[in-house]
Amino acid sequence: MARAGRGGPSETPPVTKPLDEIERDIAAKTRAYVVGPYVQRGAASLANQRSFAARLDEAVGLAAAIDLTVIEPIQVLLSALRPATYLGKGKVEELVERIRIEEIGLVVMDCALSPVQQRNLEKAFGCKVIDRTGLILEIFGRRARTREGALQVELAHLNYQKSRLVRSWTHLERQRGGFGFLGGPGETQIEADRRIIQERMTKIERDLEAVKRTRSLHRASRKRVPYPVVALVGYTNAGKSTLFNRLTSAEVLAQDMLFATLDPTARAIKLPHGARIMLSDTVGFISDLPTQLVAAFRATLEDAIEADVLLHVRDVAHDDTQAQAADVQGILRDLGIDPDDGQRVLEVWNKSDLLAGDERERQFGLAALKPEVSRPVLVSALTGEGVPALCDAIESRIARSRPVYRLRLEPGDGKSLAWLHANGEILEREDAQDGALSLTVRLPPEREGAFGVRFPEAERQG
Repeated sequence: MARAGRGGPSETPPVTKPLDEIERDIAAKTRAYVVGPYVQRGAASLANQRSFAARLDEAVGLAAAIDLTVIEPIQVLLSALRPATYLGKGKVEELVERIRIEEIGLVVMDCALSPVQQRNLEKAFGCKVIDRTGLILEIFGRRARTREGALQVELAHLNYQKSRLVRSWTHLERQRGGFGFLGGPGETQIEADRRIIQERMTKIERDLEAVKRTRSLHRASRKRVPYPVVALVGYTNAGKSTLFNRLTSAEVLAQDMLFATLDPTARAIKLPHGARIMLSDTVGFISDLPTQLVAAFRATLEDAIEADVLLHVRDVAHDDTQAQAADVQGILRDLGIDPDDGQRVLEVWNKSDLLAGDERERQFGLAALKPEVSRPVLVSALTGEGVPALCDAIESRIARSRPVYRLRLEPGDGKSLAWLHANGEILEREDAQDGALSLTVRLPPEREGAFGVRFPEAERQG
């Protein structure tokens, strides 16, 4: 048999797949059940809650977001929670048989399980079990791209994992939520593992502080640019990134997928009537967001907290649009933002292209009934319908909150003109034949004092 000598064909090195592709392949080969265990309550208390079917559908969407092969969603109605297994004994036994027949490798429970409940279910089912928190952590681990996002996800995951360390006879069994829930059990002692996790958490917190300082410097530099900040907020998959792309002509990842966007993105854009803004896209909100993630991701929402105008993007074609809106409003209140402040928060009713003609007219009618100061705008980020009206509404809100002055500059006063360009927005400019300028400028509130000292003859408009 011929043997390759010097200069002969060399062996082709094995092609290694990226980690995210490997994770997708593993997930796609994992047969999963999504179980929605929901406690039945009286009709009165259900009035303001999302339907069980919608909650289960959302849980299936979360599982699909990490490419799991969901064999079947199973709704389980409970009269009460069981401390040991969350589910009743009979339902556990029923699921054990179905899991065996279907060769299920993973069960996703759409609830928050205690460490003991998760461990008991894993023993009964003979397969991996993760709860809603673990599933969302896994999604966030896949989606985070910036250093800050990755650090925040890891910190939240470690904090969650730390509470899942339980002694199981002679070895430690770890929760497999986030960063590869398909992995095997740990092998170190509980005390050592807790110490390692705590040391890593401390290091991440230090790194996050450094990243946050950098972000605060970036925000400070943006504040020196006198552009108002407009932030997109809303329930996950409401179409925020598609709208962001429509307004900015950017190419931010926009897919029909829960949590397609995790890392904040900002672009400076010019609106049709001349106003310049800094538009910021944010992470999507979701019901029952794990408390670890509310804390860990607060920094990614700082652009929203500090924004001059917030666009609350709603998917009005979704059956649960009202419940989703209530979830977003609740999180905004937690962040210290009043969702009923019509001057600052503008509702954008998105996905009008998915509405039938009669329903579209009904939604337009509902919007028209709202007071002008808080009137929502019906749009389709996909087709562009309603976007000009949205731009007008944004400019109107910016104009209300920022003072406008009329002034005249003497010929050759380039220094004053440069100051106005650096510290305000020039809305109108008229050049006289002698070289003098008549200007209409809009100012950030924090520049108004310095402007008044520099241009005492300026006249405030409106």
